[in-house]
Amino acid sequence: MIKGILGRKLGMTQIFAEDGTVVPVTVLEAGPCTVVQKKTVETDGYSSIQVGFGEAAQRKVNKPRRGHFAQAGLEPKLHLCEFRTNNPGKYEVGQEIKADVFAPGDKVNVSGISRGKGFAGSIKKWGFRRGPMTHGSRYRRGTGSLMTSAMTRVFPGRKMPGRMGGKRITTRNLEVVQVDPEKNLLLVKGSVPGAKGALITIKGVAN
Repeated sequence: MIKGILGRKLGMTQIFAEDGTVVPVTVLEAGPCTVVQKKTVETDGYSSIQVGFGEAAQRKVNKPRRGHFAQAGLEPKLHLCEFRTNNPGKYEVGQEIKADVFAPGDKVNVSGISRGKGFAGSIKKWGFRRGPMTHGSRYRRGTGSLMTSAMTRVFPGRKMPGRMGGKRITTRNLEVVQVDPEKNLLLVKGSVPGAKGALITIKGVAN
């Protein structure tokens, strides 16, 4: 069984371990996801399953996507994602994948879109040090020199002010602390990218 699922970030809390230590955890709504399509090497050049997550209103689904779900005999889903697998034949279209594919102690990679922070200066975005605050200095939070006298241009990759956040981030090797199959909840140790309610992708880490 593939260890991959779509879900939402519900927020953070803390629980107590058996030895009494406090463990900070993120609560994730993991599924249920429905298998929408199976892809094989013979037909598509690779093996994977396509899963859908979340209910979508009919009026918000365009005609091509409605046809895609109608071909599978399913109601439209809000989100679609593919997970690679070597054995797509183990799955059937319409099959549900729930949080119980994971167990306490499993390691997972969680991907999501980080919180957007808008335009940020070099100090906030990159951790630059500020300039002198006294003796008439008027260059306190500026970027600083962009080149030396030997350079004739600013080289690509130079750390400068700009848009911060709003990027796809993957936090790796998070430990699954608790699983609630009835409510489709996962509690993972530590923080994951994204705001509350954000879509996240959870993938198991091979041992």
